[in-house]
Amino acid sequence: MSLPKRVVLVGPMGAGKSTIGRMLARELGYRFLDSDRIIEERCGANIPWIFDVEGEEGFRQRETAMLEELAAEPGTVLATGGGAVMRVDNHSVLKKDAVVVYLRTSIEQQVERTRKDRNRPLLQNDDPEAVLRRLFAIRDPLYTELADIVMHTDRKSPRLVVRQLVNRINPKTPRQQRQVRKEGRNHV
Repeated sequence: MSLPKRVVLVGPMGAGKSTIGRMLARELGYRFLDSDRIIEERCGANIPWIFDVEGEEGFRQRETAMLEELAAEPGTVLATGGGAVMRVDNHSVLKKDAVVVYLRTSIEQQVERTRKDRNRPLLQNDDPEAVLRRLFAIRDPLYTELADIVMHTDRKSPRLVVRQLVNRINPKTPRQQRQVRKEGRNHV
């Protein structure tokens, strides 16, 4: 089995899409793309500012246009924003020539990982955990439906997640695995 043209990471904020995406891209010899960061670079403004000025709908329009552009890039690992799955139009774009990986994490892990991050406009309120729970209830079925691979990230190092993903994305046949082990013994 050969590597896919693209790997797309979906999941909630705090799941590790950017961290794991960078490491996975390096491991696969792919280029790493983060749709949120590219939107910020092109706009010259951060996402909270875009939300303030254009609202969530304005941001989602920008996001869809960006995903369509990035879907044409082969040899990439693409980290998407947590809400990218909310637009049905994005689903076929995300799946096109790609393996979609849902990085699934618990609400508790999300709270811990996003606690001090001021760049998450949906969490800038008095009860971010309630927001995360509400978003999870809505988005988890969408992430699951889109995913070719569901990878749980709780209490796992990014390095372990990447190793597990590489094995799932490009599994070797038992014969190939035996050959690798045999070659390893011959080089000792």
